[in-house]
Amino acid sequence: MSTIWLLMAQYEGRAMIGADVVCRDFFAPLTLPVFLRKIASGEIALPLVRMESSQKGARMVHLTDLAQFIDAKASAARKEAKALSR
Repeated sequence: MSTIWLLMAQYEGRAMIGADVVCRDFFAPLTLPVFLRKIASGEIALPLVRMESSQKGARMVHLTDLAQFIDAKASAARKEAKALSR
């Protein structure tokens, strides 16, 4: 089963997920400000979408971007595990 389908089930088919929800579900124990700072610095390679140009506009993560991020992390972990088992 693909990650995108699992995420669609988890988030009830929504295309965009709030950054606060993504932080809570996948980056605990980071706080939202730390999570956003790490994204801004490039430490976490996950694109944020602002639904409005205002600084107070909602910051969202597109479901496909989250799925790609998760898949990339899983692939890297598999490669690391394989290298360690040699």
